Parts: sequence; structure tokens; C-alpha cells
Amino acid sequence: MADSAPDRASARRRRLLWAGFLAVAGLALLLLGLTVANGALAWVEVVLAFILLVASYALQRVARRETLYRHGGG
Repeated sequence: MADSAPDRASARRRRLLWAGFLAVAGLALLLLGLTVANGALAWVEVVLAFILLVASYALQRVARRETLYRHGGG
């Protein structure tokens, strides 16, 4: 049961788009946590930013790995 190439490409684009959104949100939270917020709120924002950035990285890895193995496999 092979997926068609346009379906794989659109799924990859969707994953990379979500990864971009997560990265931007994570960087914005990190910036707020390190500059504006004080006390416990700052730490919560920094930890949440770290989680979002790791999730973004994981989504990018999944999208790239799927593309790599689907093109080369048989």
C-alpha cells in the first residue's frame, strides 16, 4: 500500500509548517521568559519554550526521516 508522492509531500510540508510555528512560539516564550517575566513565571515560560523547541526539532526529524526512507526504500 504505497502512498502517492503528492500525499507524502503535503504531509511533509504540514509537519514542517507546524515545526516552524512551534519554533517561533518557543523562541518568543524564551525571549519573554529571559527578558520581561520575573520569578516563577519566567521559569515556567523558559521550560515551556524548551519543550516547544524540542517538539519542533522532533517534527522536523520525523518529516526528513520519512522523506529519506520513503524515497530510497522499496
